[in-house]
Amino acid sequence: MRSTSSTIRTRRTVRAAATLLAGALALTLSACGGDDDNDSDSDSSSSPSAGAQGNGSTLNLPKLDGTSLSVAAVWTGTEQANFKKVLAEFEKRTGAKVTFVPAQDPIINFLGSKVAGGQPPDVAMLPQPGAIKQAVDRGWAKPLGAEAQAELAKNYSQGWQDIGKVGGKQYGVYYKAANKSLVWYNAKVFENAGASEPKTWKDLLSTAQTVFDSGVTPFSVGGADGWTLTDWFENVYLSQAGPEKYDQLAQHKIKWTDPSVKEALTTLAQVWGKKDWIAGGPAGALQVEFPASVTQTFTGGDQPKAAMVYEGDFVQVNIADTKEKVGTGAKVFPFPAVGGTAPVVSGGDAAVILKDSKGAQALATFLASPDAATIQAKLGGYLSPNKNVDNSAYPNDVQRRIAKALIESGDDFRFDMSDQAPQAFGGTPGKGEWKDLQDFLKNPSDVAGTQAKLEADAAKAYGS
Repeated sequence: MRSTSSTIRTRRTVRAAATLLAGALALTLSACGGDDDNDSDSDSSSSPSAGAQGNGSTLNLPKLDGTSLSVAAVWTGTEQANFKKVLAEFEKRTGAKVTFVPAQDPIINFLGSKVAGGQPPDVAMLPQPGAIKQAVDRGWAKPLGAEAQAELAKNYSQGWQDIGKVGGKQYGVYYKAANKSLVWYNAKVFENAGASEPKTWKDLLSTAQTVFDSGVTPFSVGGADGWTLTDWFENVYLSQAGPEKYDQLAQHKIKWTDPSVKEALTTLAQVWGKKDWIAGGPAGALQVEFPASVTQTFTGGDQPKAAMVYEGDFVQVNIADTKEKVGTGAKVFPFPAVGGTAPVVSGGDAAVILKDSKGAQALATFLASPDAATIQAKLGGYLSPNKNVDNSAYPNDVQRRIAKALIESGDDFRFDMSDQAPQAFGGTPGKGEWKDLQDFLKNPSDVAGTQAKLEADAAKAYGS
């Protein structure tokens, strides 16, 4: 499913969302202020079969004693551990037993093997609208029931509901969102270098040079994970080419050989083409996975391997693995405007039912509720598109401001382009767009060759 095709949004609305984000992430970001000592389930009924639980919840869940469910997702580490706490609350309220199944990318291939073996999980967390469509087309996904749909309608903007639909039917609950238009930086490095937060691409190049002159490599790039490279491209392309072109390219209504793609790749090469600006150089970056791209930016005191790392709000999870704190040693600014407006790119993970049952529908309903999202919001490193999650649930001022910007932008966002594409093009390690941009990182001078490869791979995947 092409998540943004149903609503063509104007430059003005994207500009409004970008302006809001810029204001939310001003220079004076506060240090972390923990308020997650108030456990989300502290007021829950002790009876697992209770309907409306504590904390003012009106969510009614069925009694599911003796029911076993499995949930598959690619989440690892802290992210997985935090989600398991959400599942534990569902178990407490219903009496069901829920098992987390670690999946591998691409998750569609993983699920395919499970389906072929007759053991699909009850619910899968799918990270791409394209993956949802594939699951529907292959007959795996089951539509959401009335209770889950009602919970969605109550808690989500129309845009977030629409990207979980295929053929007009609701299949996905977008439980987790991402603001993917952020650049995180080592505050000590910036202070020592006399560098300031950039607002435009030109400013970013100037800031990078200032940091480089101070003796620190400007950028950390997790090139081993091709999805980080697609995110770089999408922010540059959205800001430079505009939302209408973005929608057209996302749907392959224009080709990757279009002049707008050439312009974006040429702009991107202004960073990727400077070997000394990337930690380890392009060859080294291609060996660095996303988590390490973050931690190497925030370890080593004022002499880390890099000063800045681009990625979404979820970077906070990995910063937590270092000694730096979000808001003090680790700060953030919106992805700079390349064209007339700063980009606002989002991503997300949707719960999709693969084995229809009372228990699976109940779990989808729970994940569509503010009750579930509030639990993980308090743990940090998580962003919910659920508009009824109280902003105070987020554990620090940075996260609260990012969440507020996402919710107040309503439907005025662009969903990650590669996540809208068929998984063979936009979501498979070592293939399609991921591989083509990894090759471009290795050789940023080959703009035309990269365009040709992207178009050939896209045409094959889209069947056009």
